[in-house]
Amino acid sequence: MGLDRTRSPRESAETPLTAAIMAGRWIRTAAVDDARGRHWRANPDPRGRSAAAGDPGSLYAGAAGIVLFFLELAAATGHEAYLDDARQGARYLAATWRERADLSLYHGLTGTLVALVEAGWALGDGVFEEEAVAVADSIVRAARPLDGGLGWTREPAQRGDGGIVLGLLKAAAMLGVAAYEETAVAAGERVAALAVPGHRFGDGGDLPLDAVTPGFLSGTAGTAFLLARLYGVTGDRRFLEAAGRGAGFVREVSTVAGRCAVVPHHVPQGRELHYLGFCSGSAGVARMFYELHRVTGDPGHLDWVERLAHGIVESGVPHRRTDGFWNVACQCCGVAGLLELFVG
Repeated sequence: MGLDRTRSPRESAETPLTAAIMAGRWIRTAAVDDARGRHWRANPDPRGRSAAAGDPGSLYAGAAGIVLFFLELAAATGHEAYLDDARQGARYLAATWRERADLSLYHGLTGTLVALVEAGWALGDGVFEEEAVAVADSIVRAARPLDGGLGWTREPAQRGDGGIVLGLLKAAAMLGVAAYEETAVAAGERVAALAVPGHRFGDGGDLPLDAVTPGFLSGTAGTAFLLARLYGVTGDRRFLEAAGRGAGFVREVSTVAGRCAVVPHHVPQGRELHYLGFCSGSAGVARMFYELHRVTGDPGHLDWVERLAHGIVESGVPHRRTDGFWNVACQCCGVAGLLELFVG
């Protein structure tokens, strides 16, 4: 984050909502308005230095994520001015989505789809819903036959087909288009056929070629979360059985001590590296177990949510820095992801 000239360096928030309001104020300093709507610079630094910029429309680092933030901020505060921020960002997404080729949830069109669906519902704007339908239709058309079924990227995890399927399920529920769910289920059937869903070898440039990641965004836990969600939607036990295989793998490679559990970043080489955040660590893996508990009622899955939470607490973060906890505030690998786990 660049220098924030909107507040004193000594100023701090007394409540989480105050912190969110201050964050919104800072984000507004990065706004860029043009004929297409509003997007936000990667780093509103008055000295001209900029953070590494991702797609300006993405959920991870662009307008889609910021639109959702302002919708939440408006709901939490009751201040309608934040709805205008969201509206202008949604206008930008509606005007620019055809320029993007990436279909993924966090970095591509599926994230745009989610933001437009939410904006259309919250703002009552039919234009955003129409554009959401157009985005979803394009994603469905982009699906192609792959080995064993239907898909887009050959990557079953959340960063690939898994995230796209989740986006289509949301669109089907909120827009009432059955074809989106049908495509999502067909793609999910291919993922469910994998022996242990979520494995992908040699795909991470910074990992050994034979590394396997059990985490959420790029590994087994996120894929098992998807399969549990598909079971909840369809009642098809093939999805539940596949999710159970994924959860079993995660339990097998985890380190358990008393009521605490931690998950390795990758195996077999990184068994002693325990990430704690949302992307590759305990906070994300806990989501898988909670989703399994939600759709089955099995208390054993909730027990693992609690074990992972205890493991985070016993690690001493955020005051103590560990090899698996980055010194950042973001949701992906930092404090925000832990906060979200503990507040539900």
